[in-house]
Amino acid sequence: MAVWPLTDVLKSLQKRLLFGATIPPIAAGAYLEPPVRSRPLPPATETLRRTPLFDRHRAAGARLVPFAGWEMPVQYEGIRQEHVAVRTDVGAFDVSHMGEVETSGPGAERFLQRVLSNDVSKLAVGGAQYSVLCRDDGGVLDDLFTYRLGDDRYLTVTNAGNHERDFAWLADHADGFDVDVRDAAADYAMIALQGPRARAVLAAHLEGEAPPRMRVAEARVAGVDCLVCGTGYTGEDGVELLVPPDGAAAVWDALAVTPVGLGARDTLRLEVCFHLYGNDLSEDRNPIEAGLGWCCKLDTGFIGSDALRGFEPTERLVPFAFTGPGIPRPGNPVLVDGEPRGVVTSGSHSPCLGYGIGMAYVPVDAAAPGTHVEVDVRGKRRRAEIREKPLYNKEDA
Repeated sequence: MAVWPLTDVLKSLQKRLLFGATIPPIAAGAYLEPPVRSRPLPPATETLRRTPLFDRHRAAGARLVPFAGWEMPVQYEGIRQEHVAVRTDVGAFDVSHMGEVETSGPGAERFLQRVLSNDVSKLAVGGAQYSVLCRDDGGVLDDLFTYRLGDDRYLTVTNAGNHERDFAWLADHADGFDVDVRDAAADYAMIALQGPRARAVLAAHLEGEAPPRMRVAEARVAGVDCLVCGTGYTGEDGVELLVPPDGAAAVWDALAVTPVGLGARDTLRLEVCFHLYGNDLSEDRNPIEAGLGWCCKLDTGFIGSDALRGFEPTERLVPFAFTGPGIPRPGNPVLVDGEPRGVVTSGSHSPCLGYGIGMAYVPVDAAAPGTHVEVDVRGKRRRAEIREKPLYNKEDA
């Protein structure tokens, strides 16, 4: 079996991150099987953007890679170590590359009810809500979190690579509503503090009350005015802090916990089956196929609801686990009864479970938990089983 040195693997990781693919855990000095060839990086057309914490990442020895137009840390000590730190203790992520859109005015609720899939009227002041942004045909433009900051004021967090398109879409659809839609990305840096000990660490630097899960509150952290949000992307307890850019370094330094890069962020979210836009969600897939029907309230009349009403999927997004050796990768064919009938959208090695896991679109007749399938990994058929969500459950670990 051929092996590639770590330096070559890391070059491949940079390509995968840019195009939205998931990544495996890499330990220093490790050798891995050759990764799937990705498309080459396009010629540079602009300077990569840097978050307000870039100097902190460089000082900490982070491996920095291009991601959605930003120069971001993929790992510090190592993906596996950072992953385990979040599962067992606490870690901090710089997610300042995410975008924000502020919506305000007397027509804000009615406008967001039209463009977002969830029932915005159920979102109380100080609440948080997950939804998707759809095209008229139901294809997913992005998945989003929206926080209600006041009676007529909302903040929506977008995925980094989709922010400009999302903002343009929202602004274009604001005609006819008494609403102001503003690109607020420059107003915020964002730090995710996640893990069993996250709230205890936060409490040592917090003036005010930490909100419970799926709530948001204004507070001071390390002397900096922040929005403290009871949300995250890891399956662990914790918060996400929306911070003025000039206060981000002070908050990061005060928290003083294990820094965590994009690599572990990906393996953490995959273990609990959180979707990644560009892999598990896209304009070519609708939220019903993706298992997100729960956040699509068709009676609200959101854009795309007509196309989704009565829709019967022929494929579904399902989690799976390898029952033998191998690591799945996005794009690997899924074989049912020996025939290619599905495709892997996310795949990696699970640091906590110790085997290959992923998500894939498969035919509905092969989507039931317990169904045995195979995944074609570079010409080798790897045995797998469709599983329930989440793939990792701390109570069973």
